[in-house]
Amino acid sequence: MDPDADRVKAPRQYDSTRRRDRARRVGAHILEVAQGLFLRDGYGLTTVAAVAAAAGVSAETIYKTFGGKPGLIRAIQQSGLTGVGPVPAPERSDEMSAREMDPRAIVRHWAELTIEVAPRVAPITLLVRSAAATDPDMAALLSEINDQRLTRMHHNARRLADRGLLRHGMTTEQARDVMYAYTAPELYEILVSRQHWTLDQFAEFVFRGLAAELLAD
Repeated sequence: MDPDADRVKAPRQYDSTRRRDRARRVGAHILEVAQGLFLRDGYGLTTVAAVAAAAGVSAETIYKTFGGKPGLIRAIQQSGLTGVGPVPAPERSDEMSAREMDPRAIVRHWAELTIEVAPRVAPITLLVRSAAATDPDMAALLSEINDQRLTRMHHNARRLADRGLLRHGMTTEQARDVMYAYTAPELYEILVSRQHWTLDQFAEFVFRGLAAELLAD
């Protein structure tokens, strides 16, 4: 084996990793800038050119990376769902609900995840809802977002049902719908954005509501 071969390959591997890291950082920066512009100016008035100028990149970079405005919005929403930290919120939720034995502790943790994710996701989802009235791409994305959240709530409801933790007479589908309602961006908008509840107050409201509706006494 030629020892020089490894010396030739190593820089290429290093350069590839560095390029990927830089691409991730640039992508995250674009999404942060785009979210600020979308929430400030609205979907219709925010252009790819404006996002590119504010982010210090070319419009071509945005189109290649995200595919235009609908792709930017989808990426912002998906990024928000991961929450804060290196492990995405859905993965942390599943790990917790698999090991936790106390059903009230499970529901409280879900309420805490709600206030981690909702400030990042609710505003952009409400923006999509507003734009969906006149934009077919946003109407399709709104349906996708709603279906995704409903699927996630069914997953959580099934976890409670399979362990016999739901209150007597409650079906998995009913539990899913209760959690779907309590995680609705409209609820966050009413209580936090409009009525200025703190996130802790909102989390306690979500916890008490879910516990009362889902769990046995």
